[in-house]
Amino acid sequence: MFDLKGRVALVTGGNGGIGLGFARGLAKAGAGVMVAGRNAAKNAAAVAELKALGATADAVEVDVTQEASIRAVVATTAERMGRLDILVNNAGTNIRRRPEEYRMEDWHTVLATNLTSTMIASQAAHPYLKAGGAGRVINNGSMLSIFGLPFHAAYGASKGGVVQLTKSLAVAWAEDGITVNVILPGWIDTDLTRKARQDMASLHDDVLRRSPIRRWGDPRDFEGVAAFLASDAASFITGVSIPVDGGFSVHG
Repeated sequence: MFDLKGRVALVTGGNGGIGLGFARGLAKAGAGVMVAGRNAAKNAAAVAELKALGATADAVEVDVTQEASIRAVVATTAERMGRLDILVNNAGTNIRRRPEEYRMEDWHTVLATNLTSTMIASQAAHPYLKAGGAGRVINNGSMLSIFGLPFHAAYGASKGGVVQLTKSLAVAWAEDGITVNVILPGWIDTDLTRKARQDMASLHDDVLRRSPIRRWGDPRDFEGVAAFLASDAASFITGVSIPVDGGFSVHG
């Protein structure tokens, strides 16, 4: 049920952090993986890591704030890899600032990167996913679609939008054999959260105190959930939000 051999996945932002965790999980389950990212050197390193796992892997540069770039990446994946069965919309960004101080250009950057790119990539991938008969879209949301933080208005709005978009796509595309789900990461040890810990001195201890599983998450924690949602085992699961947060969001 969990075998992804013969299937191809495109992972945006798949060259590091949570995105690379997604990519590793899909590769270990047998899928071919196309990594899409802005940094060519990081792309190459990710491809080398995936190939070392025995996977077919390739990479392509993308700017997810540009519609033409996103659509080109989807088409390139199908052309180079022969098909496209799994789309992981993972690319994202955050600009931390209080809402009354937010510049509109920063607001638009966050929404374009996190939300609009998810819509464009999904739309571009739809005909390929439909043709394969068992398409999978896995979106990367956030626990900030559940609750708010003072410096994350744009980020939270964009990720709340991803959750609602996931539901709409799931309903619209079920008849095409495509499932669409969203993962809600908690506090994960990545480059972005390391910067947050520098900015907020108490953050590290606060996260440990509230998390029933007393640790920060690791990108490796996303390998299994990605492989599961992409597999036949999850064929009756669509439109749902799955927290991967060590219990943070359910612990009062």
